[in-house]
Amino acid sequence: MSQSKIPLAGVIGSPIAHSKSPQLHGHWLNTYNIAGQYIQMDVSRDNLEDVLRALPKMGFVGVNVTLPHKEAIMDIADLVTDRAILIGAANTLIFRKDGKIHADNTDGYGFLENLKTSAPDWQPKAGPAAVLGAGGGARAVIASLLDAGVPEIMLSNRTRVRAEKLKSDFGNRLRIFDWVQAGNMMDHANVVVNTTSLGMIGKADLRVPLDGLNPGTVVTDLVYTPLRTQLLETAAEMGCVTVDGLGMLLHQAVPAFERWFGQRPEVDRATRAAALR
Repeated sequence: MSQSKIPLAGVIGSPIAHSKSPQLHGHWLNTYNIAGQYIQMDVSRDNLEDVLRALPKMGFVGVNVTLPHKEAIMDIADLVTDRAILIGAANTLIFRKDGKIHADNTDGYGFLENLKTSAPDWQPKAGPAAVLGAGGGARAVIASLLDAGVPEIMLSNRTRVRAEKLKSDFGNRLRIFDWVQAGNMMDHANVVVNTTSLGMIGKADLRVPLDGLNPGTVVTDLVYTPLRTQLLETAAEMGCVTVDGLGMLLHQAVPAFERWFGQRPEVDRATRAAALR
């Protein structure tokens, strides 16, 4: 009887109505003719563990976790991957048949795959990276860049103490710049990454001087609403290679979908179009 159950997955956060994940996973379920469902669930922190423990009994094989629960999930999961521990947050849960909750973080994987796909000439070892922001997104980005062989990370955050915390966690390949000096990182950067919410619709503008950017530098923004942020527009005008943030969302979903539904999906134009609908 259990073999005939339709596998369920979804995304948990609060708020969650803005999530593009249902469109994305729904597209893949249709494309590969898989009898499954993916839904969004608005769950408060107070109810998070109770909900997670109940979901496997309802036929759920796993869920994505987004803000504000990515860090709280680390204390609830029974098993946590090394990369999730390093990043200090999880975004993907697998509900195992033995009842245990397995937590992983695929954000760094999604970030790197997006860079490799959209800027195929980028060479990680060719020079330092400039990273703006020191939140959970920055942790995933820094972990993946260091793992890829980037020799140095220049990091700047509006609150310096948070940047210093990342340096203590990731080591001496990180160099901290005060926020007012963030523009100085651009001169030597091989890749520039905005991990802050600045520039997002409804948020303040990213007011960092960009005149030090060099033509050919890869510039990417984790923000994807709007798809072409002011950072990317300015960088493109200066001859930089620009990579939007939507690709990271698409690529980070690939390993989760494969684990839940047994099919490795492809990120293509139809996938992007589905996510943008």
